[in-house]
Amino acid sequence: MERERNAKRELTGGIPVLFLLKCLLISYILTGGLLMLLALLVYRFSLSEKLVSIVIIGIYIGATFFAGFLAGKKLKAKKYLWGLLVGSLYFIVLVVLSLVVNHSFKDVATNFFTVLVMCAGSGMLGGMLS
Repeated sequence: MERERNAKRELTGGIPVLFLLKCLLISYILTGGLLMLLALLVYRFSLSEKLVSIVIIGIYIGATFFAGFLAGKKLKAKKYLWGLLVGSLYFIVLVVLSLVVNHSFKDVATNFFTVLVMCAGSGMLGGMLS
């Protein structure tokens, strides 16, 4: 059994791809659930746009922190790098989905580096604290 795991790691260069994809999937499920809850709260209480933007940023940070925490807990070595990788992958998927939906780079470019730093940084922090 251990020999099979080592063989799989050698094929992927030591990167546990399947586990990282699971972490991303979990973080996006968490994001989707929290965004649906936020939509319900906006509908019910007519929240301001500024408050909604702050909560969305908090959702991104929380989801990537959780994904980084999971990655660090499972992989045990170089936890901060795994968290950074998961947070960065989360951001890349977010950008690709935004480009597919909006068909332009204009909306993505306005807060590109800020969101990148938030996602990668909170993933790394989650990995470090795991």
